Amino acid sequence: MAAASNCCQLVQAAVQQRRHSPAAVKRALVDGGGCRSWSRKAPLQTRRAATIRCNLRNDSGRGILEFIGGDLARFDLGQWLSDVEQHKSLAIYPPHEGGYEGRYFTRLRYDGYYFLDLTARGLGDPETTLTKVHPVCPAHLGKQPIARWYFPPEVDYRLAALPPDAKGLIVWVIEAKVLSKAELQFLALLPTLRPKVRVIAECGNWRQFVWKPLKEISGLTPETEVA
Repeated sequence: MAAASNCCQLVQAAVQQRRHSPAAVKRALVDGGGCRSWSRKAPLQTRRAATIRCNLRNDSGRGILEFIGGDLARFDLGQWLSDVEQHKSLAIYPPHEGGYEGRYFTRLRYDGYYFLDLTARGLGDPETTLTKVHPVCPAHLGKQPIARWYFPPEVDYRLAALPPDAKGLIVWVIEAKVLSKAELQFLALLPTLRPKVRVIAECGNWRQFVWKPLKEISGLTPETEVA
């Protein structure tokens, strides 16, 4: 009875140890009556992990980073600040799910900028809305008389209200992809008309947060800027 119990224990131990070969399990069944165990183990099969090498950028400027997505935290805030100061107007392309542009928004705020957030839908003529006194007709809903109100220039009004220690004003335009080429060109030239103004326009989406000069996106050439 004790021999049968020992045999069952040996069989269970052999089955649980998957690294042993089937021959070892069979030998346990044969030698179980004599309570003799084995010590030889089947050689383990070693697997060599395959190594995949991916270049971050190739000759065309594309690479694995284009397919990682916006979840990768990029150490590019310094380049972001320098491009804002150099080009003064940028077209940005955040990921579709949103939220990644907050890092760049916050970095500009820490640098001393104040913000004017606008949406391109319903903006009207950017030149009139941002730099001139413009009329606004409120909805009368069929009951109130038709009226026309006049508002001060959005940019000039914000510039006059800036504190003395402010570095400048950021005009952040969302949904700028609906603007025409002429309207984008005016936004690109707005920092020239108002030196303390910087323009950030969301002109589309991409897998990760990227930006380009707005003058390049709107098709402005050096000859056009002089004219």
